[in-house]
Amino acid sequence: MIGAIIRFIVSALVLLVVSWILPGISVNGFTGALFAAAIIALLGWVAQSLMGKNNSPQGRGIVGFISAAVVFYLAQFIVPNQLSVSIIGALLAALVIGLVDAFIPTTLR
Repeated sequence: MIGAIIRFIVSALVLLVVSWILPGISVNGFTGALFAAAIIALLGWVAQSLMGKNNSPQGRGIVGFISAAVVFYLAQFIVPNQLSVSIIGALLAALVIGLVDAFIPTTLR
């Protein structure tokens, strides 16, 4: 349980940093980042469940990259006042977070 809470806090911090660095993404504070991180995790889990392991960021293919971008883009509609993402922002966020996952896998975070 503590590991899951820490993972969401770290994910929210990463989302805040990504929104600060990249154009096309804005997050409404740390609380908004926590909500967005939870929604992104849930949508990612649903996408992985429907499409299989090769779709996950650990699968690393173009399908995983595109599905991560779609997850980021769709999350803004579930938490509209907390997260705003353009299509370019979603693609850039998927790229940056994919690179972070390449160096710091989720299993280690």
